[in-house]
Amino acid sequence: MGKKFKNKDLAARLGVSGTLVSLVLNNKADQQGIRKDTQEKVLMLARQMGYYETVLEKDDPSPTEEKPGVLGMIVPSINDPFVIQITPYLQKAFSSIGVGFSIVTKDPDDQRYDRLVGAFKKFYSGLILVGDAADEATIRTLRTTDYPFVLLEKPLKTLRINTVSTDTVAGAQLVVNHLDKLGYKNIIIVSNYRKTHSDSAAIQDIIDAIDKKTNINKPIIIELDKTYNGDEIDASQFDMYLRPPYRADAMIIMNANIVYSIMALLRKKKLRVPQDIAVISMEEGTGFDLMFTPVTCLRKPLSGISTKVANMIWSEVKNSGKGKFKRQVNISPELIVRNSCGTL
Repeated sequence: MGKKFKNKDLAARLGVSGTLVSLVLNNKADQQGIRKDTQEKVLMLARQMGYYETVLEKDDPSPTEEKPGVLGMIVPSINDPFVIQITPYLQKAFSSIGVGFSIVTKDPDDQRYDRLVGAFKKFYSGLILVGDAADEATIRTLRTTDYPFVLLEKPLKTLRINTVSTDTVAGAQLVVNHLDKLGYKNIIIVSNYRKTHSDSAAIQDIIDAIDKKTNINKPIIIELDKTYNGDEIDASQFDMYLRPPYRADAMIIMNANIVYSIMALLRKKKLRVPQDIAVISMEEGTGFDLMFTPVTCLRKPLSGISTKVANMIWSEVKNSGKGKFKRQVNISPELIVRNSCGTL
């Protein structure tokens, strides 16, 4: 038998009153005007401290509605670096509140995927939609039925929907400030044609940040065309920008999965990194620190994102998807400086 749960212990850890804790645990917080984010913190920590186990031992009905169930996360691809990196953090966050968690890839057949979304609702208490898996049709279907869901890395400015995303504006500012400090002037921005649409807002954030710098010229945007097969890149897309008159001295790569091929291309062309051209990635990829030239990159706040997502989706499930309190949370990334774009 574990340690008994006491309201005063929870109140002390959160720095709130015992009365507030009691109101939240007895579903009276809304009547007293207690903020939703405060309620979420109380409920999550209560679960972590064994509140529900204590209630079960006493054989008393739980004053709060408990719906642990299983949560599903729909992802564009199981091989996406972000999905690989954040999954352990999400598993830990959901495990701490006693909720099951599984991952499903988005079906490329739109009609079949639409039918699957309806089936998911029978198996999962709520859904997390990652990136491009959160298409307009899916969002519309889930909203119409008041199904609990949260968007991850899919910021929306026009709809009142719970979202948790990396702050791309802050990330762009970190990258551009770093390049400006090191004196780089001619910059090319590279994206994968498969993700250009989803990356458009982040690319514009970089352009906006560069526009504020008097020492950096207008960047060149390169969209890798369909000849890119994941292993080799058509060098002709870069050649004209790697020599005069433009002569790029820094490259910002939007997607982690194309960094490896670009670095291989630069070596093949006998271009030294960072002496001939600096490289910086807007995403962190597996083994970036172990590459021949370790790659400078933005690191997403995986732990913070996971905690926010767990709080939000649990709150949505508890309120049967009808909660009026919707939040759009953006968390700043961290710039990890390595040799590919470090000091001159």
